[in-house]
Amino acid sequence: MAFTSILRRSASSLAPLASRLARGQRSYHGAVAIAANHFSFSRKPTQPTPFVPTPRYYSSHSSDQSLIRVIESEIKCAEETDDLDKVEEIPSAFPFKIEDTPGIQTVTLKRTYQGEDIQVEVHMPDLVTGEDDDDDNQDDDNDEHANKSSIPLVVTVSKTNGPVLEFSVTAYPDEFQIDGLAVKNPGDSEDQIAYEGPDFHDLDENLQKAFHKYLEVRGIKPSTTNFLHEYMLNKDSKEYANWLQQLKSFVEA
Repeated sequence: MAFTSILRRSASSLAPLASRLARGQRSYHGAVAIAANHFSFSRKPTQPTPFVPTPRYYSSHSSDQSLIRVIESEIKCAEETDDLDKVEEIPSAFPFKIEDTPGIQTVTLKRTYQGEDIQVEVHMPDLVTGEDDDDDNQDDDNDEHANKSSIPLVVTVSKTNGPVLEFSVTAYPDEFQIDGLAVKNPGDSEDQIAYEGPDFHDLDENLQKAFHKYLEVRGIKPSTTNFLHEYMLNKDSKEYANWLQQLKSFVEA
């Protein structure tokens, strides 16, 4: 009897607690439902955001337009130079065939002489204008060529079989000098370092003069190099104008 009485009192005391828990759960679920309902009604369809140029965009566009104007101005100046449309007439006694590809910095000369194949790679001239070069050549007062424009040449002389002679040459107005001479074997691997001989200027003076005569006989002489100087000046003007046009096309694209 006493145990039954205890159970009745425990059950009666737990009933109010269960009732409060049930009411709390109903209140929580109701609040969640209201919030979800409010969110679903208040949400609007997403609209695409229009592109609004930033100040950086405007700055880049303005900078490009300014660059294009400067390039156009430079193109106009380049087109007004006398060398742009000038065509050098090749002298009748010019001993080489000229291979000139637009867009390439060098020109190649070729000829055969008594069974030898002679090829000359002509580079753009190194110009001395006399304006800014005086300061650059302060230490070259003892060099007679310091204030003269020049053209770098690489002359190769080869035969059917055997090694190849390669001359590094600098051509000045009415004269040229040999800067280096190498004997190269076509069969040598690129990984092998061949002996290239002493510095050309350390050779016996008579041997140096003999090699100068050797090249003159094969067409490397002042009449040839003087023409090449004018030819390369014209090419430099044309390549520069074309280069500017390519720059403009790239920036405009």
